[in-house]
Amino acid sequence: MPAAATKPRSKPTQSTARRRVLMDLPYAPVEKRPLPPGRPREWYVTHNRRLKAMRLAIALLDSGVYVPNQAHNETIRSTAEQIGVHPPSDTTCHMVRALMRYSR
Repeated sequence: MPAAATKPRSKPTQSTARRRVLMDLPYAPVEKRPLPPGRPREWYVTHNRRLKAMRLAIALLDSGVYVPNQAHNETIRSTAEQIGVHPPSDTTCHMVRALMRYSR
């Protein structure tokens, strides 16, 4: 086989899964800002509920609960206890499952 017919070999690429990720340590959370004034009380309640649901959904995903069917109210409440959050209401538990459902 003539040498001109062979393709040149490309360099093997390195998978991002094996690459080391450099993180800035120590972790510094973003500075908290006050919520905007003048909104109805229901807006603040919903806003804080969404934040709590997001924290819980992330904690559940980190702990290995990937499917909303696995996230029962008891599971969500025990996760809340582990991460130091007040036990969520049934509405917040429903919101956690909805977030997990739409995160796919």
